[in-house]
Amino acid sequence: MNIQRSTPIQIQHGPKHFVPYDSPPDLTFNSISPNLQANSPPQFTENDCTHVISKIGRYILVEQLEKNQYKSIDTLTQGVFLCKVFEVSRYQESLAAYFRLEQHENINHIVEILLGDTYAYVFFEWSYGDMHSYVRSKRRIKEEEASRLFYQIASAVAHCHESGIVLRDLKLRKFVFKDKERTSLKLESLEDTYVLDNDDDSLTDKHGCPAYVSPEILNANCSYSGRSADVWSLGVMLYTMLVGRYPFHDTEPGALFNKIRRGKFSMPESQSSKARCLARSIMQRDPAVRLTAREVLDHPWFHATYHLSNQSRADRNKPLDQMVPDMCMSDDSQFFS
Repeated sequence: MNIQRSTPIQIQHGPKHFVPYDSPPDLTFNSISPNLQANSPPQFTENDCTHVISKIGRYILVEQLEKNQYKSIDTLTQGVFLCKVFEVSRYQESLAAYFRLEQHENINHIVEILLGDTYAYVFFEWSYGDMHSYVRSKRRIKEEEASRLFYQIASAVAHCHESGIVLRDLKLRKFVFKDKERTSLKLESLEDTYVLDNDDDSLTDKHGCPAYVSPEILNANCSYSGRSADVWSLGVMLYTMLVGRYPFHDTEPGALFNKIRRGKFSMPESQSSKARCLARSIMQRDPAVRLTAREVLDHPWFHATYHLSNQSRADRNKPLDQMVPDMCMSDDSQFFS
């Protein structure tokens, strides 16, 4: 892992300007249905806490992207980076998963850490849009491209699992493009992951996006395998990439979760048999027979040659009322029951 840890430095500022630490916007849907609809513009609230920022080491923070995240420019190379700001007393705990992992080409890695008296400034490579937005813009992805991108996603998840890290909140939006051509992906963040103490991945917390949650998480008062739950979420991601909508959807939370518990879904016949086989092998209701992330990578779908010009006119002209929504359903665990 390429991390440079500085000793605490006195942060030097150029011409000072204030960047407010606003409260996060309220992006919660009134309904958690994945119906296609525009979200209201985010409303930012004023916060009395401000932090004087201009230059951190050799980096200039030029734009606040969201709370505690900034677009930054390296004054030596003119490279663009993402800067995340943590309280200096807690940054090691927040970044524990990064310190555990060996570097992987499909997982975001820390470029540099600069420590001030109060805050830790952590710099990451820049990205070029997320997979959720990409699938939404394309409506669905052809199998040849989907197999290449999904392999990168599954490879990142397998590496995390084999390093004792459970991702928990796994979804398309977590993966971002490394290049402007949008051919290479990386897992954007590890801050919400769970670092295992040993090989036992039993979890009890109910954490994640309802559209991606696995059936076993919905069982009250039961522990579940964190790795297996992650793999289920991989299946939801694969389905959504290929079909352009979630495999399970409903306007009411209770009805949505009942559908997930039953675990029954169908894929269009226009998808290849190998693609349908992989989706069914991943989204097995019983986690004991579900593929592991490493087994997903061995599936023959990734090595197949696709001739998909036989997609029916009826499938192409399906109404898009259930396509990928602008925002993921609320991550609030209060819906889990």
